[in-house]
Amino acid sequence: MTIFLLLLFLSLIILFTVLFKTIWIPLRIQHHFRRQGITGPNYRPIFGNSAGTRRKMIAQAESSRSNSFSHDIVVQKVMPHYYNWSKVYGNTFLYWFGSKARLAVSDPEMIKEILLNKSGSFGKNRFNPLAKVLFGEGLVGLEGEKWVVHRRITSQAFNMERVKEWVPEIVDSTRSMMTKWDAKTGGRNHSEFEVDVHKEFHNLSADIISRTAFGSNLIEGKQIFELQEQQSVIVLQALRNVYIPGFKYIPTKKNRLLWKLEKETTELIRKLINKNEKKMQNPNTLLASLMSPYKKDDILNLKEIVNECKTFYFAGKETTANLLTWVFLLLGLHQEWQDKAREEVVRVCGHNVFPNAETLPSLKIVSMILSETLRLYPPAVMMMRQTMKNVKLGGRLDIPAGTQLYLAMTAVHHDTKIWGQDANEFNPMRFAEPRDHLASFFPFGLGSRVCVGQNLALVEAKIVLAMIIRRYSFAVSPTYVHAPMQSITLQPQYGAQIILTRI
Repeated sequence: MTIFLLLLFLSLIILFTVLFKTIWIPLRIQHHFRRQGITGPNYRPIFGNSAGTRRKMIAQAESSRSNSFSHDIVVQKVMPHYYNWSKVYGNTFLYWFGSKARLAVSDPEMIKEILLNKSGSFGKNRFNPLAKVLFGEGLVGLEGEKWVVHRRITSQAFNMERVKEWVPEIVDSTRSMMTKWDAKTGGRNHSEFEVDVHKEFHNLSADIISRTAFGSNLIEGKQIFELQEQQSVIVLQALRNVYIPGFKYIPTKKNRLLWKLEKETTELIRKLINKNEKKMQNPNTLLASLMSPYKKDDILNLKEIVNECKTFYFAGKETTANLLTWVFLLLGLHQEWQDKAREEVVRVCGHNVFPNAETLPSLKIVSMILSETLRLYPPAVMMMRQTMKNVKLGGRLDIPAGTQLYLAMTAVHHDTKIWGQDANEFNPMRFAEPRDHLASFFPFGLGSRVCVGQNLALVEAKIVLAMIIRRYSFAVSPTYVHAPMQSITLQPQYGAQIILTRI
């Protein structure tokens, strides 16, 4: 009888705790925000708004197709829940990911306050544990002093002077790709052919990150990229669902596959590290920088280096490849800007000279085109943060500790109140002069956590565009279907078919 009463008592405590956390606290938070004029879809116990409505919106967006190449569908396609709910509840609203409150924010002043805050009021969201297999436990997910050490070392690895040393590798990789393209024309001018540049640029970017990271090439890194592509599909599905504590340890079919892929990826990266550590043929690689201490006590161990390599292998390929894909689609659609870019490249670099570190800063029109592309099609469609304590945001909103903040980057980049009535038009002249407001344009983030690989991404994109545009003119193929899609990054759902013509 005593054991029965004890079990009953424990069961009641557990039940009370679950009800308190999944019903009482969320409803209290919802009421707290509504008193401040912040509404949103009603909280649904345990699953919030993520179980049905949100997933259904994403599925509908991914299944829809556009008959025209229009930029005003981007927000609707890649963040449909924000698009639909903001029309009902306003640009700042509350919704629920499981029992976690998420505040959607698209006000640049608030975003600036969040991302530039140095008081520790706002921190990174905790990773879904299943996402760690893709990014490792590297810079993206770290916090505190450990993040500071990793940031110092990786910033040293990606500083502009180091990136300039990688220009010859970027040029060589691009030349190899263009040589294959030339073979399709038989070396004849005015010959044309169709190519999916999305695939081409992913292979190119993979080759470049392999060379700059390890001094190797795509052949050695190809298996790692293939493993990460498989991981990204499973991780994306996991990120869209509420994580149940302990689920990563359950031997489901997907979990077993993730464990297998993670083990194989780690082993391949370790082999590359060991191989390059013995030879150390190129002291200018990313790997050499990661293995060099920033100062006496700032040094990464092997596991930490492997984790950073996982991040750079994936993010380094995805970001630049997708940026280049959207650039070529936009310039294929807007021939007048393609002509302007070509004229600038010929004027700055000449007809037969490859771009180099000295000529890149003079490519002003190319830079404007890249910025406008990043505005319309940023690599990450949003950013996430979390309040680490009770804070007052924008001088008026009281935000409880633990509230997740959904920073709607793509919506900000397309906002007509910020960019004018032509916000959904491609117009690189917007960037002819420096922007006044930081948080109206932040494709690589802001503040101390701005993307550490930004320099490499932009230098790589400039070089590739300059080299190709001088030899080829291009147009969007009639077979192209405009369907921007949020995977881990923003990319075209059905590829990017471009018709290239050798000049």
